Amino acid sequence: MKFGIFDYIDQRGEPLHKMYDERMALLKAAEDAGFYGYHLTEHHMTPLSTTPSPSVFLAAAARETRRIRLGALLYLLPLYHPLRLLEEICMLDHLSGGRLDFGVGRGVAPPEFAAFDVDIGRSQQDYEHALAVLHQGFTRDRINYKSDRYEFKDVPVTMRPLQRPYPPLWYGLRGDTGPLFAAKHGMNGVTLGPDGMCAATLAAYRKHWAAHADERMAFNSPVQIPIAGVMRTVFIADSDAEANGIAEPAYAHWYDSLGWLWAMRGIALPISIPKDFEAAKRTGALVVGSPETVARICESQAEQIRQNYLVLMLAFGTLTHAQEMQSLDLFRREVMPRLAGLNDEPAAMAAA
Repeated sequence: MKFGIFDYIDQRGEPLHKMYDERMALLKAAEDAGFYGYHLTEHHMTPLSTTPSPSVFLAAAARETRRIRLGALLYLLPLYHPLRLLEEICMLDHLSGGRLDFGVGRGVAPPEFAAFDVDIGRSQQDYEHALAVLHQGFTRDRINYKSDRYEFKDVPVTMRPLQRPYPPLWYGLRGDTGPLFAAKHGMNGVTLGPDGMCAATLAAYRKHWAAHADERMAFNSPVQIPIAGVMRTVFIADSDAEANGIAEPAYAHWYDSLGWLWAMRGIALPISIPKDFEAAKRTGALVVGSPETVARICESQAEQIRQNYLVLMLAFGTLTHAQEMQSLDLFRREVMPRLAGLNDEPAAMAAA
């Protein structure tokens, strides 16, 4: 099993420069611990995220690290001009020495789209058009594309990513269509939510991956053995009581940030993770406790969900930098060795 970090960099009442510096320290510690990847979110006009431009933060991270893979989960394609994003991705891949993972999606937050005066109702078709343009830019010398959103005629491609034909694509495995879309396009995938739902989602992903090899070949995907991941919010302290006492207010703060913009606009938050701390733990989406407790829960989840990639949200809400670093250190020393040999890539896909 591989390990990664999923990160919002949500606000906690501290100066942004301090938060950025501390997150770089956490990222470098994760790299030293042998983590595979770091995945940054993209959100706008909300305290949930202080990285509305993932490329800016990832460019800095690329120069601060040497081995860990870097990417966004995910770039909101309908909010970008695809030619500009194409050039940014090429730059990032070279700045990182070929360590970029390119997560793509359409977005699910109407208030964020409304702030940009973009119709979220057409986000699916806009996403598909943008992805098609990006794919041409990665695989052809000229871009020629016409749709109701874009029209490009004989646009020369003068930059290429370091990874060829292009960096591995990543996708959020949501709903019934997410696993199918990711499998057809040869995308690595990450899901979240209750244990049972995650298990069903990854089982569908494995099934579709086995069934759609021809589509992946036509799309020229660089992914041969897919990474099938699950995201878990994790906090570890020396005892269960200490961990719960610290994590409960931190989780409440993070959840308030998660729904802040939605509540302001009077829109229900469409997420399967409960607001209640104990209820969130019961679903499996939130894992809190001593190293022994966390290891036991993660082992059980790995057996049920069969993921080959565990993506940890280690920094959230009101956790201090010192608490985040201690949690990471306890995971590295006492939990990671118990999980590392579980669910290697071929075995995790064998259920198909």
